[in-house]
Amino acid sequence: MKLRTLFISMMLASPFAKAEVGPALPVYEESQLLRLFESNTHLKKVKEDDCQLLQDIEARAIRVESPAYQFLYGDMLAWGVCVDRDVETGVYYMQVAAQQGLPAALEQLGRYYSKGTLVQQDKERAIPYLREAASLGNTRARLQLAELLVADYGSPLDYEDAYRWLYHTITADSSTHNRIAMLRRALEDKMPRNVIARAKRRDTYW
Repeated sequence: MKLRTLFISMMLASPFAKAEVGPALPVYEESQLLRLFESNTHLKKVKEDDCQLLQDIEARAIRVESPAYQFLYGDMLAWGVCVDRDVETGVYYMQVAAQQGLPAALEQLGRYYSKGTLVQQDKERAIPYLREAASLGNTRARLQLAELLVADYGSPLDYEDAYRWLYHTITADSSTHNRIAMLRRALEDKMPRNVIARAKRRDTYW
């Protein structure tokens, strides 16, 4: 019995045993999470890390009430990534993050309402989420908002802001650039010339 105990102790103290465990993963920085949200790779990253940060994510979402972590945790719950799937609680945490002004949460909820993903489809309800995210610089929200307006959802009062945000969006992606140009032309068909000119002025953007 003593020999067996000694053997186990030696194995635990062995550098080979420690190497198998590996270093602890660092908690995601908020700036890293925002980049992951932008590329929509946050759930993929959590899975690639073998769900090792689940407890940290839960703590930062529930106790620290970090909007970025609330959105991440909500998305994990909604799609059953590293946790048992709970769509209702997942959407709740997305909404809490959106209420705190997280662009990724606002954009995703707007997209979900627009497409009827997880929630009942309601394109009119999608617009306030997309509008807020667009005002905060979210390119995907700007595109989706403009698409809804072009399809005659929302209010004509939103045309000028939607056009302005598209006009001042900077992107290196050619497909996004072409999509912006197409949506701008479609909005121009619905807008008076003086409003278009005003929307293009830099001072009204900043």
